[in-house]
Amino acid sequence: MGKQHLYELQITWTGNQGAGTSAYKAYSRSHSLSIAGKKEIACSSDSPFMGDPALHNPEDFFLASLSSCHMLWYLHLCADAGIVVIAYQDQAKGTLTIDDQGKGRFTEVVLSPQIVVSDATMIHTAIALHQKANEFCFIANSCSIEISHHPHCTSADAS
Repeated sequence: MGKQHLYELQITWTGNQGAGTSAYKAYSRSHSLSIAGKKEIACSSDSPFMGDPALHNPEDFFLASLSSCHMLWYLHLCADAGIVVIAYQDQAKGTLTIDDQGKGRFTEVVLSPQIVVSDATMIHTAIALHQKANEFCFIANSCSIEISHHPHCTSADAS
């Protein structure tokens, strides 16, 4: 087996409003995410699930993890290939589907990175590297769904 890396965090429910979980509507979905040495993040469930819409939720983190991991691998691969990326922004979208029993799963994730490279001759290779980034992305490799990519690449030297 190759190298292993351990990640640890603490989730603390902060939503006891005095009656605990005595009823489905008796408690808040608020909780905090703590990781040693990092800023604590206030969280909740998503608003359709009685959560606070102003707070991050697990679905946000799932989509953010996929987008961020893909970007970091992509930038790494571009650097290795001599492609100078000068800007990167992703408009990621994920679809959560809930069945009649209330069980849900993400059924679609689409990453739509907008990339600017320094040299127009590298655009074709820059676009192709998204597939390789997907193959290396730790988070994508941990998912049971396909992650689609719709990259758009331009260059700073384009007229």
